[in-house]
Amino acid sequence: MKYDDASWHFGGDFPRELPSEAGATHIAMFVAWAALNGLAGEMHTGDFPAELESLRSRRLTPRQWFLDVCDGKFTDDDLSDDGNLFAASYYDAPDGDPVSYIADYSYAFPDGESLYSVADGWETYATIQPILDRRHKEWLLAR
Repeated sequence: MKYDDASWHFGGDFPRELPSEAGATHIAMFVAWAALNGLAGEMHTGDFPAELESLRSRRLTPRQWFLDVCDGKFTDDDLSDDGNLFAASYYDAPDGDPVSYIADYSYAFPDGESLYSVADGWETYATIQPILDRRHKEWLLAR
């Protein structure tokens, strides 16, 4: 199953002044968080352990890692079974759901003209990480 794809974001209301890679940043932050919190799929732990270590050691930013390893596509192969259950509930929540990744991402970065204007980097990750940690904990408690 494909949750998201950076290429889905390049058209329509995508800001012309931004590079196409900016369409991957919001996706990358979630996938990197999952990988760094024990929810990575076998693809990352078995096939790309060196790249995962580059993410852990912060030699790569979340977006660099996501584009290099996942080619801008977020699928169920990126996550463990538990990671997929969480992503199905939270990342893939219906539009308008107040408990959704996109709602939380928009809340965390209110100053941008769009979700695409948020910079790639570890400062961005540090902003969204505690929100993801909290949502994951809430999800675990509700299971």
